[in-house]
Amino acid sequence: MLGSGGVSDGYEIGSKRQRMMESNPYFAVSSSASGFQPYGYGSGFQPPTFPVVRLRGLPFNCTDLDIFKFFAGLDIVDVLLVNKSGRFSGEAYVVFAGSMQADFALQRDRQNMGRRYVEVFRCKKQDYYHAVASEVNYEGIYDNDFHGSPPPSRSKRFSDKDQMEHTEILKLRGLPFSVKKSQILEFFGDFELADDKVHIACRPDGKATGEAYVEFASAEEAKKAMGKDKMTIGSRYVELFPSTPDEARRAESRSRQ
Repeated sequence: MLGSGGVSDGYEIGSKRQRMMESNPYFAVSSSASGFQPYGYGSGFQPPTFPVVRLRGLPFNCTDLDIFKFFAGLDIVDVLLVNKSGRFSGEAYVVFAGSMQADFALQRDRQNMGRRYVEVFRCKKQDYYHAVASEVNYEGIYDNDFHGSPPPSRSKRFSDKDQMEHTEILKLRGLPFSVKKSQILEFFGDFELADDKVHIACRPDGKATGEAYVEFASAEEAKKAMGKDKMTIGSRYVELFPSTPDEARRAESRSRQ
């Protein structure tokens, strides 16, 4: 779990990002357990470089888990998949626990994820903060200090998903890594769901991936539940996608490996 101002275990991403944005933007990440320290701390204090890298050329079905695997062995604090007009752009920002970790990450430039090679390059802390602000603004929570374009209308954002074929299965993405089945059942409180109809996807080491699959009574019920798309559980907004029983079974099988 995340301590007070300390370095996380790499999985409680949402709460870390929220605290970073709510505090003033002049932070630096220390590679020691002391965590964040502000600029100007002490006489002659020189903050280390903010340990963030930018990824470009990611597969369009990329998830947080794919990025964790790509940077296996490194301590990730945050992953931000960049969306443009409601669609994944193929870019992401990854924040590490320290500057040395970010340097190691740069060595994976041009390595493959699936059939695509991924560019990994340095970027500024401000680029990451602006990307986070854009994500927040897109959800309609406006920051007066960030002057971005207004988000598209809710109906336009959902039109593509509405055209997809629905089964009784929905896929949830962007969940808090500490999410419990009871929270997902509460999220869908207007629908009759049994505990065994909720599957939280996990990595082989038992850590949650931030995804889950939920089986509804019918395809019609699942389509109605899409109205919860982009609503929040804890500090994270949750994306909903039509899925299939086969996809849900594959995810459950991977979790058991």
